[in-house]
Formats: sequence, structure tokens, C-alpha cells
Amino acid sequence: MDWTALRSPDPSDPRADGLRERKKRQMRQQLSDTATTMFIQHGFDAVRVVEIAAACGVSEKTVYNYFPTKESLLLDRWDTTLTSLQTGLADPELAPTRAALRILSDELHGLTSWMAAQDDVVAAGNLIRRFGTLVSATPALRAHQRDMTDRLIAVAAAVLADRARMSPDEPEPQIAATALLGLWQIQFNSLTRYLDGTRTPTQIHGAVSDDVARAAHIIEVGLASLDLAAYHR
Repeated sequence: MDWTALRSPDPSDPRADGLRERKKRQMRQQLSDTATTMFIQHGFDAVRVVEIAAACGVSEKTVYNYFPTKESLLLDRWDTTLTSLQTGLADPELAPTRAALRILSDELHGLTSWMAAQDDVVAAGNLIRRFGTLVSATPALRAHQRDMTDRLIAVAAAVLADRARMSPDEPEPQIAATALLGLWQIQFNSLTRYLDGTRTPTQIHGAVSDDVARAAHIIEVGLASLDLAAYHR
């Protein structure tokens, strides 16, 4: 089962990696994909890390060498999102909302492209819905996701504050970063709504993108009052 669509695309070029790095990346993906499958089949709390290790033919220590927590085995895409945010929001030629929309579009494209490549698109959509249900129904995963969102907000606030020559603790970059990260929840909610088995992956992509763009427009109006070049505190 290919779960790569549930994570952000890896920005690194695999052709530039050495053999050792490719093997490490493949092992990391195998561990995450195996864990995700087992969690969805049996429930997050019912599966132990040692069982995931056994299924992959490695030791429990090896799993923790790649993933610091059990939760990160499932919710590992945030690391790539963080890197993308740091790069995108720092681009002075790109408005913050445009940067966020570009990242979200890439993530959505990866997912809908994966769906389109499956023999049974409806079944693929149901798997994604089950993934979302698992996260929503598991307190430990919800807490991990909140922690990662807080981390992303802190990073986004720091980058926006640097652009505006402000302190990241000031209210303007804080609320701007919080609003921008809210777009990820909008995309998740919209995706869940449109994965109803009646739409093609292309239609899902279009409908979700439209919802996210509508939300981003509201944020953009507010960010217009934060002239990133005008603050010199």
C-alpha cells in the first residue's frame, strides 16, 4: 500500500542522493507506510512500535532512530511542510498567502494524483477518509497534531516578523501565522467533505482548491493591513 500521498512531497532530488541516503529514505518510508497500514487496520493504541519493527524486519531501536515518537510514524509529513513554509514565506517576491497556497496545492496534487493512479478510486478515497478518522478519534494523535501546528505557527510568525522587521512575539505576525496555518485545516475539512465517492480526483482537486482559495482571500484582505515592508520597529 502506497501512503506517500498522505505526506508532502520530498523537496530533495533523489537523484542527487548517494546510495546510503537513498536506503535511509526508503527505510523511513517503509516504516511509516507499514505503521500507517497497521494503525488503520487495528487502531493506533492497539499497535506497538515493536510490532511495526518486526513487520519491517528491524529492531525497535531502529524505528526510533528514524522517528522520535510513535505518533510521528503516522504524522511525519509536517516536517516537510515546515521546511516548505520557511522557504516560501521568506521569499520577498511572494505574498504570504500565495506561498501557503502553493504549498497546499502541491500537497493536494500529490494526494489526488495518487488517487487517480489507483485501480479503485472510491476505495482510495475511503482509505484517506479512514486516515483522517483515525487521527480525529485518537487523543494522542490529536495532541501531536496540535503540537506540530503550534510549532509551524511559531516558525511562520518568526519568518513573517523578520520580513516586517518586528519581533515574532508581537500580535501582528502571531495572528498572521495562526491564520495562514488555519488553511491546512480548511483543506483537510474540505477534502473530507468531497471524498464522498461521487467525484473524480480532478473534481476533488478543483473543489478543495476553490474552498481553500476562498478562505485565503479573507486572510489576504487582513494581511493587506500588515505592510511587510513598512514596519521598522
